[in-house]
Amino acid sequence: MAATPQNPAAAPRRKVSRHRGEGQWAAGHFTPLNGNEQFKKDDDGLNVRTRIETIYSKRGFDSIDPNDLRGRMRWWGLYTQRKPGIDGGKTAILEPEELDDKYFMLRVRIDGGRLTTDQLRVIGEISQEFARGTADLTDRQNVQYHWIRIEDVPEIWNRLEAVGLSTTEACGDTPRVILGSPVAGIAEDEIIDGTPAIEVIQRRIIGNKDFSNLPRKFKSAISGSPLLDVAHEINDIAFVGVEHPEHGPGFDVWVGGGLSTNPKIGQRLGAWVPLDEVPDVYEGVISIFRDHGYRRLRTRARLKFLLADWGVEKFRQVLEDDYLKRKLTDGPAPAQPVERWRDHVGVHRQKDGRFYVGFAPRVGRVDGTLLTKIADLAEAHGSGRLSTTVEQKMIVLDVEEAQVASLVEGLEALDLTVKPSPFRRGTMACTGIEYCKLAIVETKARGASLIDELERRIPEFDEPITINVNGCPNACARIQVADIGLKGQLVLNDAGEQVEGFQVHLGGALGLEAGFGRKVRGLKVTSEELPDYVERVLKNFQAEREDGERFATWAARASEEALS
Repeated sequence: MAATPQNPAAAPRRKVSRHRGEGQWAAGHFTPLNGNEQFKKDDDGLNVRTRIETIYSKRGFDSIDPNDLRGRMRWWGLYTQRKPGIDGGKTAILEPEELDDKYFMLRVRIDGGRLTTDQLRVIGEISQEFARGTADLTDRQNVQYHWIRIEDVPEIWNRLEAVGLSTTEACGDTPRVILGSPVAGIAEDEIIDGTPAIEVIQRRIIGNKDFSNLPRKFKSAISGSPLLDVAHEINDIAFVGVEHPEHGPGFDVWVGGGLSTNPKIGQRLGAWVPLDEVPDVYEGVISIFRDHGYRRLRTRARLKFLLADWGVEKFRQVLEDDYLKRKLTDGPAPAQPVERWRDHVGVHRQKDGRFYVGFAPRVGRVDGTLLTKIADLAEAHGSGRLSTTVEQKMIVLDVEEAQVASLVEGLEALDLTVKPSPFRRGTMACTGIEYCKLAIVETKARGASLIDELERRIPEFDEPITINVNGCPNACARIQVADIGLKGQLVLNDAGEQVEGFQVHLGGALGLEAGFGRKVRGLKVTSEELPDYVERVLKNFQAEREDGERFATWAARASEEALS
């Protein structure tokens, strides 16, 4: 039974190093220590759906209770979007109600990135009918709409749920979408297919009120791909496919990863878990977070802070002794990936002899019309299955060899290239100031124009490179683990005027050599200067790199002059 303020006896009683004043339920501290904890205690976020359906959608935006509007509605994937015309200098100054537009961003969760053509067609139709054509592919395999009216939300839910999709706990202090390998079950080199575990976790955990009041969001990933294709290093919990020398294929368990303003790379528990035990371990870890997580300060409420205080050894012991009631099996670490791209873009043979075809939109920006055309192409050339990736890409699955060329031609005609330049393939951007209330600068158009400029200026560049563009310090676009990470902020131009720009992080990486980018002292660029700056740094890399040297390795040793 879950620990709750109404049922404190259910929480395991353990002495913890930082419980006093941190609001940990397991220490008996149930009095809310901030406004977020208070509104969650007052009413579970999942309950707001009834009010949306019966009150707010009928009476309109102005009828919405503020604690629902800026709190509980996130439990159903809804955030108010930024009012147009408010510049980045006012982001941290204005009150929430001054930043709020009367429209919403709505996030559709796509666990494991798995879609059917029927589902994608409905996503596209909703975009066209209710979201002014907007639809963005996120770096967590979701789709996000904008311009959603509260009056239309019940009908949108009806249409999504009719094809097996949901917005349940797509946002909020909840178990967010479960990332999965977009080629699970079909890749020739797959170690193990994690899809069955994702499905069990969805049924057991998502929408379950035992887990709908967490200290903050809980991000998870499960993949058996040797490419390490779900950014497992920066999730609260991740299961990574490995081959145990005695027990065979299973998963290595990682916990405590996360970015934002205090980034941490996840750590291995050193435990090997078979496929059928993955849901139990997931439940044990999310229960530790619920019961022992810090609820006093929002800035310290992620699992990574608890892990940092406890250490891996204690975390594993609490998991085994208090939650699983058994010991875990020790196991090996994953092997180093043989490929540097992890996005599955291109044409690849499946283990059944058919092919999957991955393609690259520009910085995840698509629209409803385009999505319906993709669904038509996938239906005509494949089995009706597609996937989204954690790199803002998409994949058509199960394509017969005779259909590959025709599919590729159809995608290219839609400007969805299967053979993108390194810049198109490796550039990612968050929502930015166009819609996000936290953003300071524009990102999507800036990222798209940067791709065009670099393709024109350095057409011969052929090294894997990641360029991640973020509108604020919160790292939704993973700036700290990019080769070139760009954190939006206001900077001074040569005339001394305050303009949009970026603080630069260089040489971050994911993989078994994961690490955070280097910040060169005082290195900031204006948005206007960005193409010149990136071109200059990449040409310095080309001139100075050693044989086979990655950008991240070069950036770690390069002079500040070469990086400026």
